[in-house]
Amino acid sequence: MSGGGREFTGLTAVVTGGASGIGLATATLLAERGARVACLDVNPEVPEPLLGLAADVADDASVRAAIAAAHDAFGGLDVLVNNAAVGALGTIESNDDDEWHRVLDVNVVGIVRVTRAALPYLRASSHAAVVNIGSIAAWLGLPQRALYSASKGAVQALTLAMAADYVSAGIRVNCVNPGTADTPWVRRLLAAAADPAAELAALRARQPTGRLTTPQEVAAAVAYLAGPLAGSTTGSVLAVDGGMHGLRLPAGAT
Repeated sequence: MSGGGREFTGLTAVVTGGASGIGLATATLLAERGARVACLDVNPEVPEPLLGLAADVADDASVRAAIAAAHDAFGGLDVLVNNAAVGALGTIESNDDDEWHRVLDVNVVGIVRVTRAALPYLRASSHAAVVNIGSIAAWLGLPQRALYSASKGAVQALTLAMAADYVSAGIRVNCVNPGTADTPWVRRLLAAAADPAAELAALRARQPTGRLTTPQEVAAAVAYLAGPLAGSTTGSVLAVDGGMHGLRLPAGAT
């Protein structure tokens, strides 16, 4: 089946952080390819045919209620995309203990909470797949990203451990590591910079393609890993980063 097919027809999906950015792009693409999709978000306003459900991944009770509501609405659950996350700037000295706990609680333990709630339903599916959204920061030492990098490094390691734990149950677990994507969060960072234009140029220049990654490009990678055509792919980490991870180009080549 081609990439523009309807390979998700008859399947259901949950996308956390699904009301904007990469989450909304992913939910929209899965729906276009035939899935019924629920978006879990603290502000769950999403266009039809997406189903918006209020949930805070830092709150176990709200997560369990939302996952149960998605299952009840669709009659099953086949695909889980763990996208919800928060950003953080600075060195290890820049954030206090409370901020470290907050970011790790959302970015890492949030994946645990959502997946844990979804597992009984995923075990009942014959096409069960989990895709976690990591970051190029899990691979590269980026300045002023200590806390965020720590959280995304944990997501990558967690993905591999989950894949090993649940392969015998028929649940595939993979990870997508985007580069710097053109999302609302990145745009807010740019707006707060002393020279937004110069900062944007620097972000573009550090990716060998010379541009930011689009949410739709990340969504396409997620859809591949989540779909039936990737039935032999588990425990994989897919970079969608404009070549940041794999390429080393001569200075000025971009």
